[in-house]
Amino acid sequence: MSVDASAVIVAVATAASALVQGVDIPTEIKEQVTQVIESFEASAPGVDQQVSDMIGALPEAVQPAAQQAVTDATNSVASAIEPHLPPEAAAALVAPPEGGGPPPGLAPAAPAPRPNPFSVTPPPAVATGPVAQAPPGVTIGGITLPSIPAILPGTSLAPIGAVAVFAPWLKKAGSLCDGITAPVLAALYSAENGFRYGPTAPVSSTGAKGPGQFMPGTWDAYGKDADGDGIADVLGIADPVMASGALLCDNYKLIDDWKKRGLVHGDTLDLTIAAYNAGVGAVRRSGGMPSGSPDYENQTKPYVAKIRATEAAFARLLSPFLGLGLPGVTETGNKVVDLAFRFLGLPYVWGGGNINGPSGGGFDCSGLTSYAVYAATGIALPRTSETQWHIGTEVPLELARPGDLLFGNWQAGGPGHVAIYIGGGQMVHAPTTGDVVRVGAVFPDMKARRIF
Repeated sequence: MSVDASAVIVAVATAASALVQGVDIPTEIKEQVTQVIESFEASAPGVDQQVSDMIGALPEAVQPAAQQAVTDATNSVASAIEPHLPPEAAAALVAPPEGGGPPPGLAPAAPAPRPNPFSVTPPPAVATGPVAQAPPGVTIGGITLPSIPAILPGTSLAPIGAVAVFAPWLKKAGSLCDGITAPVLAALYSAENGFRYGPTAPVSSTGAKGPGQFMPGTWDAYGKDADGDGIADVLGIADPVMASGALLCDNYKLIDDWKKRGLVHGDTLDLTIAAYNAGVGAVRRSGGMPSGSPDYENQTKPYVAKIRATEAAFARLLSPFLGLGLPGVTETGNKVVDLAFRFLGLPYVWGGGNINGPSGGGFDCSGLTSYAVYAATGIALPRTSETQWHIGTEVPLELARPGDLLFGNWQAGGPGHVAIYIGGGQMVHAPTTGDVVRVGAVFPDMKARRIF
């Protein structure tokens, strides 16, 4: 089983969440949590407090069992997981040597920058280190892994692992009806309140509470005790997620009926998400997407666009642990995307990377595509975006599928940038110097090419 450092974080959080909430999960993930927590505790100064805070937020009756599980896990041997990790993730599990410097196994600092043929503008100073310039996230072995805003622009989630605390309930709520899925719920919760929960979760200016941002009247109608702790807790995890799923499903069914009767027009899911923000009555009054009011134009419409744009990326983050998949993908295309996702948060390095993986501490755009395509298919692409453009067959952008290459930043010599399509109008790419491998929206000028 091959996982990257960020996936280990997600696996830990998923396993810990499932353990205390009584959700059945794969054996491999349970093994990962026992193997990795010791490394977290020894090398990340803030993790002890984070674990204590998480346990303290649990219902009092399950706190002793959760604490004992953490204690047992910290006595296990973290080194057992290293053979199953990619090189960068394995290096992140090694404590830094005395006297400073990068942990053993990490690439040395990148050389001085040269003119960059893969970017529209000349590069500034090259960022060095495992995830240099990334916003603070979770620290392991002296290395700070990126926060979700570093790799999923437009989201407000803090560390990557936070989404996994919600994962078992997202999956359950995402199975309540055909129209609403776990990735949609995850994207919505990211947009609503950044997955923040508990007594310190921010309350909106209008009085909306918890990770699902429920107004009191809506919570009275939909809030139920989903996890059996005797409380319908708007500030918790299970209860709001299941309430959101039920509300979305009810609105989806209602809006679909209105569409069949010709009362509203538009995409049913888009309108359902809009109803979560503006109320289902706004959809009915507008005959579709709420419009006219400044709130609808400046808040509701961008809210819907943000959720739909990040839906595919959240499907990727959830899929290894919940068995979720994206429709219409080939096994090979799926593998190309997953291989690129291993390196989310790794720095852009000019000339970095090739078919063997990153070099000089990171990837440039064509280095990332060269690695992912070769590792998935055995096809060795030419080194630059300009030359990669001549491989395979061009397909209309609207027919692109996950794993296809996208080309943009057109110049006299051809495309100055290349990325990997992941679906939903999103791509994974290494953008430019000073940035990191991330997920982003497809550029307006991009063209698609199918390599395999």
